[in-house]
Amino acid sequence: MSAAVPGASVTVAVATCGRTADLDVCLRAVAAQTAAPARLLVVDQQPSEEARAMASAAGAEYLEQARSGLSASRNLALRETRTELLAVTDEDCAPDPEWVAAISRAAVRAPAPVAVTGPILPLGERPEGGHALSLRDSLEPRDYSGRIVPWGVGSGGNFAARVADLRDAGGWDERLGAGTRGMAAEDADLIYRLLLSGGIVRYEPAAVVRHAWSTPERRMQTRWSYGYGVGALGGIRLARRDSFAWSMLKAYAVHHGRLLAGTLRRREGTLALGHWRALVSLAPGIAYGWRSERAARRRP
Repeated sequence: MSAAVPGASVTVAVATCGRTADLDVCLRAVAAQTAAPARLLVVDQQPSEEARAMASAAGAEYLEQARSGLSASRNLALRETRTELLAVTDEDCAPDPEWVAAISRAAVRAPAPVAVTGPILPLGERPEGGHALSLRDSLEPRDYSGRIVPWGVGSGGNFAARVADLRDAGGWDERLGAGTRGMAAEDADLIYRLLLSGGIVRYEPAAVVRHAWSTPERRMQTRWSYGYGVGALGGIRLARRDSFAWSMLKAYAVHHGRLLAGTLRRREGTLALGHWRALVSLAPGIAYGWRSERAARRRP
């Protein structure tokens, strides 16, 4: 990796859990950055010698962790970070070579943001039956502030924030995200809390990450988990008497309701089923989030 460029110092963290083929692609992409991160951390919840060797080859520090979910892995990385910024991406993602440099520059451009997100585009040519997940393809720079539907701001596959602000916010909510009962929406929850704190979240078009194509089976699974996670986030916020939670839940339901109606008209049964799963998973997710927050409030 080359020397860092002027801007905020960056630690990059990648959480992984047994997907070594994806991890190898991700780490090679981070190692090819035009601006080196100050540190590269790999947090592995299914440790293996193969993954350890990949981390070593990429110049990364390898951290083992008991399996407890994506948010816990990112919180471990947050505790280990000593730089101004912590940037995270997923194991099935590959940042473009200018990613770290673009994040570093965007973080110091006035008005200074608390966090930076950017585009998420498909990785390579589309395979037969492949589906794109978590896409963010806008090339327009934008600063977000105030109450807003958070998944429109960015995604955890391409996210960086000031370490001090992350710690003030309490990091990632370990009730949410892959590998937890909340299943997803840990990124939306954190973005929302950072916005509520009064900070700016900057969408930087030059900070590009590429996401691997998903199989039809994986896409169907995520229709349920994403909806459940959004519901869980909504339930937590409702238990905190945040009325904007209704706006978030409505926006998600309307979006998938419209897509469901369109796929039914076109008789696209498999796609229709996916949008239906996204809708029906909201209710159990809301119940989980509500109960979880109420239980947390009763603890000493």
